[in-house]
Amino acid sequence: MKKILIIVMSVLFLFQGLNAQQDPQYSLYQFNQMIINPAYAGARDALAIIALRRDQWVGFPGAPKTMVLSIHAPIANKNIGIGLSVVRDDIGPRSTTGFYGNFAYILKLNQKFKLSFGLNGGYNSYNFNFDEIDFKKDEVPAELSKNLTKGTLDINAGLFLRSKSFFVGFSASHINSPKVYSYETASINQGKFTYKEFTHLFFSLGNSFVFSENLVFAPTILLKQVKSDFGMDINCNFFLYKRLWLGAFYRSEYGPGALVQFYATDKLRFGLSYDTGLGNASKLGSSFEVMIGFDFAPTKAKMINPRFL
Repeated sequence: MKKILIIVMSVLFLFQGLNAQQDPQYSLYQFNQMIINPAYAGARDALAIIALRRDQWVGFPGAPKTMVLSIHAPIANKNIGIGLSVVRDDIGPRSTTGFYGNFAYILKLNQKFKLSFGLNGGYNSYNFNFDEIDFKKDEVPAELSKNLTKGTLDINAGLFLRSKSFFVGFSASHINSPKVYSYETASINQGKFTYKEFTHLFFSLGNSFVFSENLVFAPTILLKQVKSDFGMDINCNFFLYKRLWLGAFYRSEYGPGALVQFYATDKLRFGLSYDTGLGNASKLGSSFEVMIGFDFAPTKAKMINPRFL
């Protein structure tokens, strides 16, 4: 049964039968927002390196697996943020490797707020293992009867407003809507096999409420939209004793999850999240995400006034 489901999921994903989200899913996004918003580059006020791995629907054949390595820093008196990232995303018969460069202009509005304008450009290499799919057709184009490798340019943009205790961001990925391939059959029952990236919209919002030196409440929300498909993540996070983040979240049309991030030192942090589906989504299994980050600069101020950075 699982094998049949993954074949169906793969075909729907590859040929865009649904308007589902194509970009990788992240549960620890608020601790490394450059993965969803290029305007975040340089926002940690330090040279920051973050590595992340997500295993979604563990045990489900062909389930998504995502790995990210990113580095970013402010330059030019912290008026510009630059960054680089590598993203590997596998789902079913499709594997994608992307290489991106980030640029953000950071405008100091006043003593409290900074507004960043970000652009992200890169190259995505797609590999499709079509021999893993039984199309049950005689009219499939010859190009889709073997492994296929294609590459496209990809452009993303965003805005990010922040203070020491507040942030709001808006971003759009694949604004050039790159088309990876498009083939038509020559049979009487003419069909079209197309794969393209749709523009994804992200809106994030968060604030920290300081109850005491050792207790901060920090709720966040993430809204996502691709074509007519809409999603929402609601997070309730607590920062304890300037070292430990504990949080719970709920993802619409999927289910709940929990996260933790621990500062081993003022520069080194580790993160872990777990989420699972409810109802029909529970059949897909649970998901895990791990993250490690290091800042090459003191972060004492951020520990006292956490900024989800």
